[in-house]
Amino acid sequence: MKIGIFDSGLGGLIILRDIIKKLPQYYYIYLGDNARTPYGNRSQDVIYKFTEQAVDFLFKQDCQLIIIACNTASSEALRKIQQEWLPKNYPDRRVLGVIRPVVEEAAKVAKKRIGVIGTKGTIGSEAYVKEINKLNPSLEIIQKATPLLVSLVEEGWQKSDATKKILRTYLRPLKLSKIDTLILGCTHYPILYKEIQGIMGRRAKVLNSGEIVTNSLMDYLVRHPEIESKLDKNSKYEFLVTDISEHYQKLGGDWFGPDIKFQKINL
Repeated sequence: MKIGIFDSGLGGLIILRDIIKKLPQYYYIYLGDNARTPYGNRSQDVIYKFTEQAVDFLFKQDCQLIIIACNTASSEALRKIQQEWLPKNYPDRRVLGVIRPVVEEAAKVAKKRIGVIGTKGTIGSEAYVKEINKLNPSLEIIQKATPLLVSLVEEGWQKSDATKKILRTYLRPLKLSKIDTLILGCTHYPILYKEIQGIMGRRAKVLNSGEIVTNSLMDYLVRHPEIESKLDKNSKYEFLVTDISEHYQKLGGDWFGPDIKFQKINL
């Protein structure tokens, strides 16, 4: 059986790339719903509907375990998928998100004040705030919606002067608040990791979500041998998208590697 990685677009390829570096032996299937990206400005009901469709599709492709790499879907749909939909439809399979592992790491390394940037949907859900408060209510959390960043990354403009100017504008209130830890609450944002760290300076630790999620998956598989034993170990990878174009193919090559080949599917 396979490990599924789902994202609303192609940003989850960054997560998958990091996972494969440490866990290359499994059979992975990536699904990017790039025909309907971004999810961040959509209603909670629509985000849940899209996420349920994607998860159901991946289970029908013989996935035993799915990681929802999309922060918006993790914040708006994951809990309902886990608690209500999964027991009724696929009780022997599992769906994980990216928020909890990152929050656990943030709670470990933060000293006093954590910053969170993400889409409007992720920030509006206060998913990070709620999870951090469960682990360490003494930490102060400052959120900032940064909705333009997904489109800029998707356009391949991460090195442009315009993007750097927008980043400085977005990050300015977080710098003024003197945060010591920054969570990148969107799978696209690690593409901007160097630029963001450069703006934030040495006083703020910018968390690497790909590395954190990878370590969390490794730990999960060790703790759940009944799931790990069902996984195919043939080092195969599939890449599925809901829209395909030369632009998306180029982004895939830039973010994952030149050998990536997308297959278009309908949800």
